[in-house]
Amino acid sequence: MSGTAITLIVIAAVIFVVLLALAAWRARRTKALQSRFGPEYDHTLESADKRRDAEWELRDRAKRRDELEIRDLSPAAAKRYQQQWMTVQQQFVDAPAQSVHDAQSLVTTVMRERGYPTDTEDDRTDMLSVDHVDVMSNYRSATDINARGQAGNATTEDLRQAMQHYRMLFDRLLGDSVSADAAYPADTSSPVTRSQPTR
Repeated sequence: MSGTAITLIVIAAVIFVVLLALAAWRARRTKALQSRFGPEYDHTLESADKRRDAEWELRDRAKRRDELEIRDLSPAAAKRYQQQWMTVQQQFVDAPAQSVHDAQSLVTTVMRERGYPTDTEDDRTDMLSVDHVDVMSNYRSATDINARGQAGNATTEDLRQAMQHYRMLFDRLLGDSVSADAAYPADTSSPVTRSQPTR
């Protein structure tokens, strides 16, 4: 076998190994994104032209999130916000669409105080999708219902569901800053079922 042939075989082998290593690296990166983003990975993939674009978007979100300084609320601030939530929730019977709109505003206010960007809906959704991926479908649904409610196109049941969805994220954002039992007294007259905060 000539030296040229051996050289070509070695080059081909090196290229093959490099391609295998690249494929393995891409697979690990994809798996890491799927693990971090869960259902949000599939959601982003569905709205992108290519997997590469979707993964770039998710990596960019994670990078931007990692650059933020997200802080816990003080117990006093958390309690104040929970009291504001109770007021918003109590208004649901008389003004459900306005109550849902106020719930969205309160969630945004809490996000802002904790250090999340809130200038646009995309800012809010992108950063929430990194830290609270398991409630993102509910948040998107609530945001959609809120928009329809403001246009007069949402049923009371839709609005009730939106309140529940916002409440789930609201509880998550408040975290362990205050005792849920102390902040949310029993209110059997409320039309909105309370969800336990999880984190």
